[in-house]
Amino acid sequence: MSQKPELTLFPLDPSPAPAPEAGSGSVSGAASGSAPGIEPASAPGFQPRRTPRRIPRWLERAELFLRVLLRMYIGVAVCYVPWSRSFWDQNPLFAHFPLLGAFAAHGAVRGLVSGLGLLNLWIAFHDALRRRDG
Repeated sequence: MSQKPELTLFPLDPSPAPAPEAGSGSVSGAASGSAPGIEPASAPGFQPRRTPRRIPRWLERAELFLRVLLRMYIGVAVCYVPWSRSFWDQNPLFAHFPLLGAFAAHGAVRGLVSGLGLLNLWIAFHDALRRRDG
């Protein structure tokens, strides 16, 4: 799943039916299902085709900055939490479920959680450097 923002915005077509040709008379209008004498531009619900608009560069940069900042914050927090006594060792959830607390006290579990935080930091730095170069 790509986390790349879309570069263009496309409006939806009003109808999947093909547009009638300009030079055909009322015969093709009757064959296509529209009433004769009604031009497609004056038909109810008709929307002219718009050209796709590009997302402004400053908005792409702001979104990238906020995304990288959030990932870095979460990565640092997840790296630190397993090794803090006030949060990990004295957690009310672990006190309420002693089996879960005993499992969470293992060094491998703490290392795994810290590894997820490091992975999050690596993704943030990689995303920031890749977007800057591209």
